[in-house]
Amino acid sequence: MTTVTPKDDKLTASAAVTPPNLTLRQRPIDIFFLVMFSLFIVTCIISDAIPTLGIPQTATTHNLFAQWNYTYSSQYDPLYENPPIWLRFITGTSAFIYLPFYVLLNICLVKGYNWIQLPSVIYATMIISLTAIPIFGVEFFGDAAQRTPQPIIFLLYNGPYVLVPLLLLIRMRKPMPFTRKF
Repeated sequence: MTTVTPKDDKLTASAAVTPPNLTLRQRPIDIFFLVMFSLFIVTCIISDAIPTLGIPQTATTHNLFAQWNYTYSSQYDPLYENPPIWLRFITGTSAFIYLPFYVLLNICLVKGYNWIQLPSVIYATMIISLTAIPIFGVEFFGDAAQRTPQPIIFLLYNGPYVLVPLLLLIRMRKPMPFTRKF
């Protein structure tokens, strides 16, 4: 029979050390996230800031980003072409809250800062519930004037903005995400 003394207990506690972070090269999913969230930074600037700031999206505007938005929305996304105020709140959240988060997330992915786990879970939950559900709901089941005429093209453009956060949510499901590959 063995007894545990306070001295042995300290040894056991010190043996349960947190494993070291894997390098970024050892975490290929995080390289994928780094690429995707870098692209999301660009699209926040191009797509989300325009309607949020009330810049007209027309074919004749002098703003190149607004012209690009018009080209996309006039063919595939009538809801986005004339965004209602609730959609402007969503694009504003993307342009001014998610965008800084993407920058911070990319830094944490590269440096392996595990504390980003909880903010990532919060972000992914927000984007899925507060962005994807209302927008996809209107695009597929809303008024005929606001529904996408090209559902496949719409999903090709917009699907990654739901699928990538969903993957991030799965990736960040447990604490200390950078100590494991997935």
